[in-house]
Amino acid sequence: MNKLLATLMTTLIAGAAFAQTPAPVTPAVPATPAVVKAEAKAEKSVAAAVKSEAKVDAKADAKVDKAEANAAEKKTKALTKSATTKAKADAKVVKADAEDKTSAMAKAEKTDAKADLKADKAVIKADTKVDTVRIKAAGDKATASAETAGVKAEAKADVKAAGSK
Repeated sequence: MNKLLATLMTTLIAGAAFAQTPAPVTPAVPATPAVVKAEAKAEKSVAAAVKSEAKVDAKADAKVDKAEANAAEKKTKALTKSATTKAKADAKVVKADAEDKTSAMAKAEKTDAKADLKADKAVIKADTKVDTVRIKAAGDKATASAETAGVKAEAKADVKAAGSK
């Protein structure tokens, strides 16, 4: 049993030590002038793709920020208008004669409900627009990221092809 444990422990320690040693670094392709030129061209194209992706990301974020600001403005405007309408209706109730008070209160409640409905619709519409812009921006970002990944893969293939010549 002791020999078995010793063997298992030795295997475990050796395996851990082997797993931690770095693999020898060998260049994928020899550094010929064609390879160096291809690598430089690849780095340049990858840098341009990354820059383009960052630009697309920034534009998409700016669109989302603008849409959120517009939505906040529209929501505030709708809620303010609703509050103003309700205040006017309540003022009419206060001014109404004693015998007309019940019908004025009913009319005010109906006006309040309509004002709330209109404000809710405006808020929902603004939120929907922001969500639409966010989804479009996410799509733009994903497309830019995919294009960058494609450029990187193409550049890697060009370097590899230059090494095989």
